[in-house]
Amino acid sequence: MTIAAALEALAQLLGQRLSRSKSDLDLHAASETYYPLARPDAVAYPRDTAEVSALVRICAEHGCPITGWGAGTSLEGQAQAFSGGVVVDFREMDKVLEINAEDMDVRVQPGCTREALNTELRATGLFFPVDPGANASLGGMAMTRASGTTAVRYGTMRDNVLGLEVVLADGRVIRTGTRARKSSAGYDLTGLMVGSEGTLGLVTELTLRLRGQPEAVTAAVCGFPDMHGAVAAVIDTIQMGVPMARIEFVDAAMAGIFNAASGGSMPETPHLMVEFHGSEAGVREQVETFGAIVADHGATGFDWAERPEDRTRLWEMRHRAHWSTLASAPGKRALVTDICVPISRLAEAVEETAADIAASPVTGPILGHVGDGNFHAILLFDPDDGTELDTVKALSHRMAERALAMGGTCTGEHGIGIGKQAYIKAEHGEGWQVMGALKAALDPQNILNPGKLVPPRN
Repeated sequence: MTIAAALEALAQLLGQRLSRSKSDLDLHAASETYYPLARPDAVAYPRDTAEVSALVRICAEHGCPITGWGAGTSLEGQAQAFSGGVVVDFREMDKVLEINAEDMDVRVQPGCTREALNTELRATGLFFPVDPGANASLGGMAMTRASGTTAVRYGTMRDNVLGLEVVLADGRVIRTGTRARKSSAGYDLTGLMVGSEGTLGLVTELTLRLRGQPEAVTAAVCGFPDMHGAVAAVIDTIQMGVPMARIEFVDAAMAGIFNAASGGSMPETPHLMVEFHGSEAGVREQVETFGAIVADHGATGFDWAERPEDRTRLWEMRHRAHWSTLASAPGKRALVTDICVPISRLAEAVEETAADIAASPVTGPILGHVGDGNFHAILLFDPDDGTELDTVKALSHRMAERALAMGGTCTGEHGIGIGKQAYIKAEHGEGWQVMGALKAALDPQNILNPGKLVPPRN
């Protein structure tokens, strides 16, 4: 059993849609963050579930590793083929298959992106709310249990995936879940697959929950004299039950990066970026309540964005934070951290993280979806300076340990991949071994995204 024999059989199945060109291998070797290149032996471009099933059967027969690929935006190395083998790129499986407007759900193929789906939904009055910032594929979002700026109101992918079609490690095709809004029929296989990072199967179809477009939408940005006031305002807003659609935090360094990238004039102080959804009257009430809360914490310089184009500019600035940060430091790379803590510990976690970064020789602006206790530091380092890489890894390590000590998690939305395996045992204890047992039962040859998420095989 060899990879070469698998590739020969796959070439007969897929023809020119099995690529071994250097440009394709290089494209599928990189990630958005600091991990080294990991070239696969080939890249496959299937067009339907039957081809994915046949592809997996061939790879299983020859013991060839398989790694799924959506848009390549994952941040913990999930889509990189560190064991070689075949990367399965789902770009040709990108269709919206069925919109059920009355039931507010939709069936899509895994390569369909979040933006493409919402474009297709415009005429229906519905939208898909999970917004991680990048125009990620929906299959990849499900596999990493992604969330983002709107999770505080609409939940994560865990809350918005109703069912899946999955090709297992032996080529069998199963369907998990139904279009019903609830079920007590056996194990929750949908929940098991969402967040499994391609280690248990390849998703070939998703059934997703949709939401109604709100009657009124208003967004705003406001500054604070210090970090504590901004984070305390978030905590009070959540505890008051204000139904925020988005509530994002950026520190002073990130505000300066936004200005440089967009030609803006935000004061270089901590800021909150917020959005309200609802009826006209409901949004007005939410705005008034929020305004009173943040005023008590020293907020100034409210800049309201009621027109759609103004809101788009505001959130594009936030969504481009990663790339804007890299542009602010040419030649640098980034280690993007991702922790989530209980809301009551949020101010403490952010302030301790900021002090830790300030005491180090590297820079790292802080931002995050703080409405659910999730925030990030974009730690910049010179890729040719091993000392700087060690420094940012140590900062990230302390962030993860801090989160765990506070009753939180080492990853709120980026997943485990290879980057967070050092912490998942501490977070889950014997539960991590249970994950490994599930992996061994469903993928006894360890061909699906090997080396990721679960304990190493002996």
